[in-house]
Amino acid sequence: MRRWIAILPLAGFALLAVLFFARVHHDPHYVPDALVGKSLPNEALPLMAGGATQHLIADAPPGTVINFFASWCVPCVQEQPVLMALKAQGVKVIGVVSPWRYDPIATNAMLARGNPYSETLLDPAGKATLDFGVSGVPETFIVGQGGKIVAKYAEPLNAQTAEALSEQIDKIH
Repeated sequence: MRRWIAILPLAGFALLAVLFFARVHHDPHYVPDALVGKSLPNEALPLMAGGATQHLIADAPPGTVINFFASWCVPCVQEQPVLMALKAQGVKVIGVVSPWRYDPIATNAMLARGNPYSETLLDPAGKATLDFGVSGVPETFIVGQGGKIVAKYAEPLNAQTAEALSEQIDKIH
């Protein structure tokens, strides 16, 4: 009996070590993309500038990019030139302001430095953020034929991802 008592802490330590190493081998770049291949959530969001609400399904034709962002998000600011280049190529880019720590003054200042969005929408209750499965900003979605989401980027866009994104948009058109 005393032997088991002496072995019990060692067995507990071994179990914790196995759990730790199993977690270490977990892929940190896994991107949950449950909405890819599914219809765009039917959201009606107000324009940041005020006025009528916009229905994403009606306002996002195939090839549209929907980007969730926040003014306090450094990667969101870093990806702005990529989104500006897409807009310059004629891609419709819709921005959805994250409800997390939304600051209208900071958001307007960010967009004054370069606004890549044809429309900037607010998600004050966070419903769209939840319906799209956004786990953090920036996250970008591409709308395909029939209002289906064809891709999700859960990382800041850069030259490589922008090229892949452009290829996907070209396939849609």
